[in-house]
Amino acid sequence: MPTNEKEINNYLFDQLEIVEEALSLVDDKESAVSRYLVKKKGYIERKLYQNPPLTENN
Repeated sequence: MPTNEKEINNYLFDQLEIVEEALSLVDDKESAVSRYLVKKKGYIERKLYQNPPLTENN
């Protein structure tokens, strides 16, 4: 399990890369699969770029 913000961000970037690669393979951009992947990408980006960050430096 990630223990600091850098590890969490690396995990989220890995997830984002997987979703983006899967989106590039989808032929029909209006398909249910495409809509699902775009939604998941948004969730990952929201976590990745949230303010304040996931962890606080004390």
